[in-house]
Amino acid sequence: MGRKTEYRLPAQNVEQLLSFVSVPQDCTDLNQYLNCFAIPVSLLQSLEAITSAVSDLLKRLDQQGLAYVEIRFAPQLHTQKGLTQSQVVEAALAGLQEGRLFKANLILCCLQGIGSQEGNLETVKMAKKYLSTGKAGVVAVDLAGPEAGYPTMNFAKEFELAKSLGVPFTIHAGEAAGAENVQQAIDLGASRIGHGIRAAESESVMQSLADRHIGVEMCPCSNLQTKAINHLNNYPLRTFLVKGIIATLNTDNMTVSQTNIQQEFDLLAREYQLNENESQQLLENAIRAAFLCDEEKHDLKSHIEKRMNCSGMGE
Repeated sequence: MGRKTEYRLPAQNVEQLLSFVSVPQDCTDLNQYLNCFAIPVSLLQSLEAITSAVSDLLKRLDQQGLAYVEIRFAPQLHTQKGLTQSQVVEAALAGLQEGRLFKANLILCCLQGIGSQEGNLETVKMAKKYLSTGKAGVVAVDLAGPEAGYPTMNFAKEFELAKSLGVPFTIHAGEAAGAENVQQAIDLGASRIGHGIRAAESESVMQSLADRHIGVEMCPCSNLQTKAINHLNNYPLRTFLVKGIIATLNTDNMTVSQTNIQQEFDLLAREYQLNENESQQLLENAIRAAFLCDEEKHDLKSHIEKRMNCSGMGE
C-alpha cells in the first residue's frame, strides 16, 4: 500500500514496520498510543486504499470466526489529499461489499483535540446520509481522540445534531478522564460508552449506566497499554456485570494493540479469572448493545447459537 500511495515507509519489512504502528511496551499514556495511527492514516488517503483496507480487514475478521462487527474510523482524517468525507465513506462502504463475508457496519468518529467542529458536524451529516436501513452501512457516530483536557460537553453541538437527525451515537469517555466525562456522555444521550472504566469511581454514574441500559465498550489490553489501569486486579468489568451494566468486550485497535477478540477473552481468563458464565454474559451483552434493530439482533443471536452448537461450546 505504501507503493500505491507513494508514501515512503520507515521500514523495509512488516516486522520492522510493526514497531512504528503498534504500541511500545513502555507506552506511557493514551496520547502515545494514538501516535501509532500516523502511518496508517497517511497510507489511507485514496479511494483504492480505503476500500482495500476495509475489504482486507473483513477477511481477517472472518478468519477469526466473528459473526458481526462494527468498524469505526474518522472520515475527516482521510481528506488530507483532496478526498471529501462523502468519498471516504463511500470508499469504506465499497470495502464492506467487496470483502463481505458476514454482517458488518461502520461507525463514523468525530474527533476531540485533533479535528475541528466543522469537520465533526460534517461527519454527523455523513452518518445520516449513509445511515443503514437493513443493509450494510453506517449505524452510528462516535467521539474519539485524546480525552484528557477535552470535556465531553464541549461537543454538545455535534450530538445535538446527531439526535435531531436520528443518528445513534457512542462516546469515548472515562478512559483518560474521570467519571464526570462518562456522566456528560450519558447526559448527551449516548447509547454506548467507549472504555468507560472510570465510571467505577462513581456509584451514581454506574447506576445511570445500568438504569438507562447504556452499553460500555471495554478494552482490557488497550487499557493496560495506555496505563488507564495498572493491573487487571483493578479492572471494573466484573463490578459492572454485577451491577447490571451492559459491559462488552472489545479490541480497541487490533494493529496498535496487537490483539484480537479471542486474545482479549484469553487475557481475562488467564489474569482476571473470567468464568464461563461471565464470558457468556459478555457475548449476550455484545448482541444487546449492537447498533442493530431487534430483528437483526434476534437473527444474530440465532446464528451464533447455531454455530456454537455445531462447533461445540467452548471450543
